[in-house]
Amino acid sequence: MYPPGGYPGGYPPPPPYYGYPPPSAIPKNGLGIASLVLAIVGLLFVWSVFGGVVLGLVATVLGFLGWARVKRGEANNGGVAIAGIVLGIVGIVVGLAFAAIWIALWKDVGGDNYFDCLDRAGSNRIRQQQCADQFRENVQDRLSVTLTPTP
Repeated sequence: MYPPGGYPGGYPPPPPYYGYPPPSAIPKNGLGIASLVLAIVGLLFVWSVFGGVVLGLVATVLGFLGWARVKRGEANNGGVAIAGIVLGIVGIVVGLAFAAIWIALWKDVGGDNYFDCLDRAGSNRIRQQQCADQFRENVQDRLSVTLTPTP
């Protein structure tokens, strides 16, 4: 009888089949894309402090994180990440400029005086209404507009 494992002098087993190559890594472009989208949305709402400054800051951070992925070879959208960084910084700068404009306008129409008046009025509804009327008059005088009172 033959020993276990096959015939003596037989052919060797066939070589194993070649496997499929490992799957190629899918680029992780999400941070760069998110940076650009948030920067664009921030620029659309740059007149509000939230839109320009907050979204611009988040877009800039995400853009730098996306650019780091490009440098490591994990992403391939370096241009998108850079665009998100640049537009995010523009949003921050323009948003801060708008914030300065809003603050100056608020002080010009007597916004600080309005809050002081409301503090002094306490819970007295008549005094609160007088504060609102005086503030409305200040806005109309300073900006040369006529505001329609709400009931």
